[in-house]
Amino acid sequence: MIHKTPTKAQIGYLKLGRLQAGGKLPLFDRNGQQISPVTIRSCIAKGWAQPWFENPIKKDWLVCRLTDEGRRVVEKVPSQK
Repeated sequence: MIHKTPTKAQIGYLKLGRLQAGGKLPLFDRNGQQISPVTIRSCIAKGWAQPWFENPIKKDWLVCRLTDEGRRVVEKVPSQK
């Protein structure tokens, strides 16, 4: 499966799951801002993230985790210093 290069927003989102248990992706960034549902859905559509479970309290929140393909995409991105 061939995927386009991820956007800066997609890379930032995917990187947040690299060191989390099970590859859990956050709902909020490091500044406390909600991750855009558009970014999350685009990562799901490209196979980089997958829905993990449904939040019973906030059904509209997309709780996801990295896929193996998502990990490969993040590993290919050069680290920024």
